[in-house]
Amino acid sequence: MKSRFLFPYWCRYLGWGLVVLHVPISIVGHGQGMVNVLDRESTGLFTGEHLFFICTSLLMVSGLFLVAFAKEKMEDEQIWHIRLDSLRWAIYINYLILIISLVFIEDVGHMLELNLYVPLLFFILRFRWVIFHLNRSLSREG
Repeated sequence: MKSRFLFPYWCRYLGWGLVVLHVPISIVGHGQGMVNVLDRESTGLFTGEHLFFICTSLLMVSGLFLVAFAKEKMEDEQIWHIRLDSLRWAIYINYLILIISLVFIEDVGHMLELNLYVPLLFFILRFRWVIFHLNRSLSREG
């Protein structure tokens, strides 16, 4: 992955901020009945629940996207290979979960949300895990 296609390093912090902001908004919105109040005011495709889902999903996805595709302090070829391998594994896991959920889950509404978050979450987790182990093994040698 060429570094010119990646976001600057500081975007990682902006992304984590958006992800963290998503959590209380989702909890407060569903807990306070905010969605039900919005539903009374709108009809058709853009109901309150749908608009709330769009807004919270955009916060979460844009935050995860910024975290996943922000540059590292030191971008080299090894980081590039780790990114590529993590992205490949994220796609494998995403399609495995998608196939399993298509077969065993009747509620297809949650599959969209699952399909939005799983590839980015798994990519971030695997990428950070490999970087952590690489740094740990280097610190043991030095």
